[in-house]
Amino acid sequence: MNSRQRRGVILLLLSVLCAFGAFAGVLSVISDVNSKVGPEVSAYQLKSDVAPYTALSSGQFEKISMPKRWLSTNAVTDLSEVNGKIAVTQLRKGSLLQSDMMQRRPELQPGEQEIAIMIDAATGVAGKITPGATVNIYATFESEKDGEPSQSKVIVSNAKVLDVGKLTALEPSNDGKSNMGTEAVPITFALNTLDTQRIAYAESFAAHVRLALLASGSDSTIRPGDRTYTLDKDK
Repeated sequence: MNSRQRRGVILLLLSVLCAFGAFAGVLSVISDVNSKVGPEVSAYQLKSDVAPYTALSSGQFEKISMPKRWLSTNAVTDLSEVNGKIAVTQLRKGSLLQSDMMQRRPELQPGEQEIAIMIDAATGVAGKITPGATVNIYATFESEKDGEPSQSKVIVSNAKVLDVGKLTALEPSNDGKSNMGTEAVPITFALNTLDTQRIAYAESFAAHVRLALLASGSDSTIRPGDRTYTLDKDK
């Protein structure tokens, strides 16, 4: 074998060794990627925006696959979890569904009744009262006799809100007057029988019915003497 042939053999061997090295490098990269990505799991993302406190359904989500190691611990992987739940905040299209985005819809308890009344949107709701909230319900009554003061009463305390409806334009009353504004929101409460009667009476005969939102965990006990207010109490 002459020198030219030896050089050819050496170059061939070097080429083979380089090819093996490149192949080993590719395998190493693939192995590294697989170790970082890992197995894939199913998750769900929103098809469109969802307004706060809207009931959730499986049709609002689409199934996707993603690496398990990239999935947050509170991500929802079983879509049946949305049954009976409502959104707790504004949900954006494309967002990954997580358990802290939803909560169970308030439900009636034994002995409770469901009743809905219209509340002035400007003075009674202001966009802050939502399903699951607890409120005090106030009613103001005009004096029926001359010389007697008008009164403000706490009709129901610690009322549980089940649902907040859509903003509704009010039609003027037959006499052309209205005790409410031009728009109102239907609010549904869970109440016992006596409180249901109280709120029905207030809606029929009170000049105004308003809601006061209670802070979560606050002491909302009202003393009997504080349930009724007249202006002369401040004199």
